[in-house]
Amino acid sequence: MTKKYFGTDGIRGRVGESTITPDFVMRLGYAAGKVLTSVSSNLAKGAHPAVLIGKDTRISGYMLEAALEAGLSAAGVDVLLTGPMPTPAVAYLTRALRAQAGIVISASHNPYYDNGIKFFSGDGAKLPDDIEHAIEAELDKPMKVMESARLGKARRIDDAAGRYVEFCKSTFPSNMDLRGLKIVLDCAHGATYHVAPDVFHELGAEVIAIGNKPDGLNINEQVGSTHPQALQKAVVEHQADLGIAFDGDGDRVMMVDAQGKLLDGDQLLYIIAMGLYGKGKLQGGVAGTLMTNLALEHALKKHQIPFARAKVGDRYVLELLNERHWKLGGENSGHILTLDKHTSGDAIIAALQVLQSLKLSGKTLVQLGESLVLYPQVLINVKTTKKIDLGHHAEIQAAVKSAEAELASSGRVLLRASGTEPKIRVMVEGENATLVQKLAEQIAEVVTQATR
Repeated sequence: MTKKYFGTDGIRGRVGESTITPDFVMRLGYAAGKVLTSVSSNLAKGAHPAVLIGKDTRISGYMLEAALEAGLSAAGVDVLLTGPMPTPAVAYLTRALRAQAGIVISASHNPYYDNGIKFFSGDGAKLPDDIEHAIEAELDKPMKVMESARLGKARRIDDAAGRYVEFCKSTFPSNMDLRGLKIVLDCAHGATYHVAPDVFHELGAEVIAIGNKPDGLNINEQVGSTHPQALQKAVVEHQADLGIAFDGDGDRVMMVDAQGKLLDGDQLLYIIAMGLYGKGKLQGGVAGTLMTNLALEHALKKHQIPFARAKVGDRYVLELLNERHWKLGGENSGHILTLDKHTSGDAIIAALQVLQSLKLSGKTLVQLGESLVLYPQVLINVKTTKKIDLGHHAEIQAAVKSAEAELASSGRVLLRASGTEPKIRVMVEGENATLVQKLAEQIAEVVTQATR
């Protein structure tokens, strides 16, 4: 069944348009309250269900928070408000406070004029498709209001930030600290601005924070994991040991070594995997996505570590990990899941796992980064005017097979249609940069001709 409102990660859009309006979000709060609490079986008779709401630092968060609160209250649901809080913090606090569900108001790495609504179940996991379908079905029904005696109440969780800081610290070995490390943190003027510096400082690091002065309009603006240039510059200027960049809602991470070199999600995933492998604590294999660099797969194979690819999107990585009972996976964009530590991707916790590997190895991040050299990867987006079946188009498949024959085992080809734009994404990667560029251009030309 196709979903009407939900995408791969909640509901997202431009503020004031379509779904991201006060009216729709109030009705969404009501519908979600009705559905999410109806599936909860741990409530005492007559007790009000509770839903936790957190948000990032966008100015529209105030408006949408109020609309959600009104809708949930009308459904007879108590509301717990955390204020600005990273997405993974909401997942943790939902479990810690025994709420029936958690809601995050955020558009992640998007600009301030976008916003969105994400949901967590009571156990801190993203909602399954059947619950999202049920919420959409409830949205199509008239909104009713509970009688006054049964309306929900709202209260602020004043110690939410402190609770989350302690949780993050608890995922780092108690016999280990970060003393002697100078770290630059780029908080993207987002939800980590008031928690991430405390986590790393309290573990002993010297912390220099940038991107930590949100004004409602500057989230992700030339800072954070999607714009790492500011961090690269700051690390070199401050002669720091390394830098850590988060995105607006704190579930993506990139890192920078002392030389100002950027390490993406694939490299960080490898560093964490090898740290766990060296201690004999890597549970199963490692999950990536269709976009994970082939160099990571080859490097893991040398150590006989199983590797599998999921569709692009952290929810699909999570599904694959759960299916195989593995604990570690991620995307090159910096979504990293360490399921032995948390139920969702968490940028702060992932960074701490990298630092744990660094401490155990006695090496610098420069040295650990050199342990995985990524293969050149060329991505060409071909605009299309009509839909085609990529898997059964003779000319395109012939071009792909020819390229794969040239690459042999030293590279791969991936074609996929964009889920949001009329484009075909042509990706070729391999050890030989010149060959990769040539083959990508050849395939892109065939796709261009086929879609005219």
